Amino acid sequence: MADSEPSYIDYEAFLDPGFSATAFANTLVLSTNNPSDTPLDLSTPLSRVLFDVQEIDTHIDTLTTKSALPLLEHTREHADASGRILHEVEGQVASLTESYKTLEKEVVERYEVAEQVRLTAERLVETVRLGRAVARCLMLGRQLEVRMSELGGVGGAKKEDHRAMVRSADTLLSLRQIFTASGPGQEGEGLDRVNVVNSLKNELVNPGERSIGSRAQQVVKEFSMSSLLTSAGQSAASTYSQTEDTRSRTTSALLTLYLLSPTSSATTIDNFQPVLLLNALQDYLQTALKSSLASLARALAQLPSLDRTLLEVSARCQNIVALETLLETIKPPSHPLLDEGSTTRSPITNFLQPLLSSLDTSSLPSYFWRSLASNLSPKVQEIMQRGGVSARTLRSRKDQVRDSIRECVNRGSQLPSGPLNKGKTVVAGGWEREAAVMNGAIIGQIR
Repeated sequence: MADSEPSYIDYEAFLDPGFSATAFANTLVLSTNNPSDTPLDLSTPLSRVLFDVQEIDTHIDTLTTKSALPLLEHTREHADASGRILHEVEGQVASLTESYKTLEKEVVERYEVAEQVRLTAERLVETVRLGRAVARCLMLGRQLEVRMSELGGVGGAKKEDHRAMVRSADTLLSLRQIFTASGPGQEGEGLDRVNVVNSLKNELVNPGERSIGSRAQQVVKEFSMSSLLTSAGQSAASTYSQTEDTRSRTTSALLTLYLLSPTSSATTIDNFQPVLLLNALQDYLQTALKSSLASLARALAQLPSLDRTLLEVSARCQNIVALETLLETIKPPSHPLLDEGSTTRSPITNFLQPLLSSLDTSSLPSYFWRSLASNLSPKVQEIMQRGGVSARTLRSRKDQVRDSIRECVNRGSQLPSGPLNKGKTVVAGGWEREAAVMNGAIIGQIR
């Protein structure tokens, strides 16, 4: 405004950032009127404002007229520059668009195709893996059927092959290994969604495992190698053949029960407990104890049958001695679910060790006689309390009973004749403590 013509308009007031139109109007009214006048004259301040507006409009028109050419030139230069910039930008945009189309064609489309191929390949690999697992399960299932048919025995057309129990247990472990490996990336992942595998498990594997386990437990239950009750007319060759067959069948049954004992993901070779094996052996001992206790209690009440009963008790204990010797010779087999990847050896050196630990004893015959004695004392007390002929006979033949019990313990604590004691020296005696415990349980109650 310094180069412009002088103007009475106060531009500084209008350009002040704190300018207020209300305050300016109020000042203009007060400067042209007396505040006490009624009514106020607004025509004068209004005329002044209109004059100022006209003056500013004239000033703008003058400035525009004088500066028209420079303004037009400046506008033209800006328009030309914008046109050149637009032209360059359009070229760059076209280049970028072309590059994107090329990139999309060469990368994006190929990536989408490659992604589809990758997904297809992954699913094919998963299908192949699952198919192989199913095929292996079916193969093992067929193998299990064959091996169970090889077992034969009661109701079968061919002679029993007891070793087929161990082979069947090995196949069952292989199937169990696949079924339990159901984690991500493992062999058995997704098998539980395959109907044929579920049918195989429910109709063959689970019933087969129960059948093989029951068969092995029955073999252990029937274990007998004592020849004390063998008829005199039986040949030695026949006895040897039978005892050898019994030893072999029982070994197969024990190995089967060891392998089929349940395991979990936390089970290792160090903490594995062959539960099925221990239960079958403990049941065998308990059956021998209960049978001996019942028959001996009856015989003490009817002394004429005592000699025959003591012979039976000796035979049962001889079977236990034979079982102890057999267990000591059986080493734990390789367990597929425990030995895989393990660098340590099993702490169990033979099958006798865990049984003795579970019974908290150092000898099976000693456990038999001491357990029998502890349960026999109340039975003898009942006989003496009832009185009568049984009590009087038992009291009068006390010395004979004592000798018979001692002979029974010594006879029953020896290995039965047969393949188990081949090359071993059978030493008589050495069981005085057990004989004393038995006599204490019986003779000690006779008053």
